[in-house]
Amino acid sequence: MTHRSPLPALARGLAPALALVLLLPVSDAHAQSRRDREAAQELAARMEAAEAGYREAMVHIANADPRGTAEADAALEDMEDIISACGALRGCSVPTLATSYKRLLKVHADIEAGVETLQADELDHHVHPVLEDVPEAARAAALIGGDNRHDFDRLVEFNPAVQEGIRRWLTDMRGAFVASYENYQYLRHRMWPHYERAGLPEALLFGIMAKESGGRVHSTSRAGAAGPMQFMYTTGHRFGLGEDGSGFDTRYDPYAASGASVAYLNERLGELNRSIEMALAAYNGGEGRARRIHRENPGRSFWHEEVYRQFPAETRDYVPMVIAAAWLFLHPKEYGLDLPKVNVRPAALVLEQPASIYQLTICLGNNGVHEGYMRALRNLNPRYRADDVIAAGTTLMSTARINGLYRRHCLEGRRAELARTLVSSNPEAAVIRGGAPAVAPVAPELAPDEG
Repeated sequence: MTHRSPLPALARGLAPALALVLLLPVSDAHAQSRRDREAAQELAARMEAAEAGYREAMVHIANADPRGTAEADAALEDMEDIISACGALRGCSVPTLATSYKRLLKVHADIEAGVETLQADELDHHVHPVLEDVPEAARAAALIGGDNRHDFDRLVEFNPAVQEGIRRWLTDMRGAFVASYENYQYLRHRMWPHYERAGLPEALLFGIMAKESGGRVHSTSRAGAAGPMQFMYTTGHRFGLGEDGSGFDTRYDPYAASGASVAYLNERLGELNRSIEMALAAYNGGEGRARRIHRENPGRSFWHEEVYRQFPAETRDYVPMVIAAAWLFLHPKEYGLDLPKVNVRPAALVLEQPASIYQLTICLGNNGVHEGYMRALRNLNPRYRADDVIAAGTTLMSTARINGLYRRHCLEGRRAELARTLVSSNPEAAVIRGGAPAVAPVAPELAPDEG
């Protein structure tokens, strides 16, 4: 399905308005009447809501959801009205409101250009409290000193425990870190919007996901925690996760799990002195225990001995490991960490023939991607098991790169035939039950350009 890109509408709708109003002088704030100030604040709130709506629409468009284009157009129309209204309002700062416009231009310049993946140190990892729906998360950033664009680095302590965590990620667990990063790139457009709107750092999202599941959406622990953010059933249910009526457990849905994670962290930040370390300790060690320890040790941080020693060993390991993963996500080059660039531009894949994810994985090959595309397809389509035969006409979440390989190798030709043969093979057919010995079949030869 082809969707009209909303970028031209953005340029047509807002650029002329900006060209006019940016020439207008911004009035002295002291000259504003109370009514003007209130009107300006209302416009700012509308602009934030419009930007959030536009970003949400982009997720829908990336997922081939037909609602996306209409929602994007509606958000753009609202932004155009807001810019025009601001230009006519005494004391309204058009450049401030225009920041949203410029951010969206950059987002769509990246999308239209098919940007593969930004390096971790090229991303905006600052805290952005955008909406009021998670006030405690926003206040956690404000504690640093009034400016809400502070680095994650300054929200946590960089101490020997975190340094030891970094050492582990860079040695025995380097492969796990790189795999987590690569998995996250495919999931970013599904998970990051929740954290961004909440004003929570992207590095925190990555750190939790890397430690909890390594970015494997179908990960399930022996204790019953499930999904990329490893929610227990009862905790997940409190935050809207669980079976959706079709038999699918939405704890495995990266979009839903990310939203639930934000809601959980906001609750914990609100009751644990807005401490990221204590919120993480609750995430792993139980919120009841964290509340009790916090109540008995007012004003003390997670690292204070009276607090630290009351958490189990697993939690004392978990907190610095999450922070260490987040730290490396922000500063990879400083530690000699070369993170992979992967073409993760979202695209819808409409199956032209029945196929399973196993079959697709085989015919797609790996095309320079070390582990191939099975994990990406499973993460993006968590409702399907790897061996489910998915009907022709089904739309899967995919990437532009996978779509190109699908058309080239999975519809016809020797590799497509081999993939179908391999996934339909039955090991029982190898057992000889009486009669003359069977002659072993000769393995087929591949054409030079299909190897």
